[in-house]
Amino acid sequence: MNHGHCTESHPVETLSVCRAGRGVVAAGCLLALLSSASSAAEPAALPPDLTLDRAVAESVRANPELRSAVLKTAALKERPAQARGLPNPMFKYGGMDAASGGNFPNTAEKRFMLEQSFPAFGKRGLGEQVAQQEVVVAQREADARVRDVVLRVKETYFDLYGAQRSRALVRDEETVLVRLEKVAETKYAAGEGAQPDVLKAQSEMALRRQRLVELEADEAVLKEQLNTLMSRSPDAPLGRAVTTPAAADPAGADALLALADKARPEIQGAEAQVARYEADRRLRSREYLPDYRLGLEYRDFARDNDRLMFTVGLEIPLWRDQYRAGVAEAAAMTAAGTAALESVRRQVASDVAQARVRLLSASRVLDSYRSSLIPQAETRYKASEAAYRAGKVDFLDLLESERFWLDVRLMAAGAEANVGVQAARLERAVGTDLAASPAAASGAGTEGKN
Repeated sequence: MNHGHCTESHPVETLSVCRAGRGVVAAGCLLALLSSASSAAEPAALPPDLTLDRAVAESVRANPELRSAVLKTAALKERPAQARGLPNPMFKYGGMDAASGGNFPNTAEKRFMLEQSFPAFGKRGLGEQVAQQEVVVAQREADARVRDVVLRVKETYFDLYGAQRSRALVRDEETVLVRLEKVAETKYAAGEGAQPDVLKAQSEMALRRQRLVELEADEAVLKEQLNTLMSRSPDAPLGRAVTTPAAADPAGADALLALADKARPEIQGAEAQVARYEADRRLRSREYLPDYRLGLEYRDFARDNDRLMFTVGLEIPLWRDQYRAGVAEAAAMTAAGTAALESVRRQVASDVAQARVRLLSASRVLDSYRSSLIPQAETRYKASEAAYRAGKVDFLDLLESERFWLDVRLMAAGAEANVGVQAARLERAVGTDLAASPAAASGAGTEGKN
């Protein structure tokens, strides 16, 4: 066996080979072992941080449902040109000769006819308007789907933000428990404390690790959901959610309703549907007017001068009951569209009012945690720790204060995430990003630190 060099990279196998070496060779193997262990312990590169803007942009760009809606709208954009087009002209050829002794197809009279049909004045323009409004309706439906996808992304993103913040708090709190365990050990060694205090600290650490496992599972589920929304593999690496929820201070209800009336795609789509029905009603009311046909005819005579003739034909709208029924149908659809528009406006007003109240409530809850509950809990914990060191309270009182301080911070993290979720829901109710509309919100989102 050759002991001159060590080539395996696995630490255990490297060690076994190194034991067979001598002198300098053994020293070289030891260096290889250390290098191998160092390489094995080197952490994998972390995925880059994820901003909200990036998550939204990737989700909108790659979503197959939205791509389908865009393609459908693009297809409908070809309809106006079809509606305003004329029917194809008609070319006819005919011949006439004596019934007996004729010389077909070389007849004594040849006829070449070209005819073009024309709808009555205004029909083509109204048909084009109907098609244009159908495009607008489809576009607004696509816009509404975009807003739905953006809402789902933002809700999931801020839930992930809250879960990651909570996990970081629980993980960092382990250092506090380690310190408390050492304090309990010191007091026990000095005869000033009881051994159960040390065991209680260790048990609390075990419970925190279990809680950390649960939070990591929640985070993993949210990452899978967000990856799916971004049209990525569910287990694709995803970095920290670093966009902090906006400081919520929405404008008054009237200003938000005015903005929603202009920006909400459902309202715009309902308005376009009413315009479509109205254009169709006007088109049907013109069906009483006759379409007409113009033609040119050239006659080639074998024994006489050739002739050039023109023809004019008019459609006779004799059966008028069908036209009256069409007009009545279109009028009823226009009335139904108007009622639907009013219903949409009422629903939007309700959505905006409820979302605004929930956002304001979430903001007040978060402010309460930050301004009073967290400082009070921290003060209580520090006082309990000082009292325990002085022997004035038992270890359970100290643990209870420490738990309360952690729980308050965890609830604050959840409340901060909820602010982001409720702001996203208000944006969906209004139909636009409030951070980009100074008239609608005075708070603005920031790309900040955890």
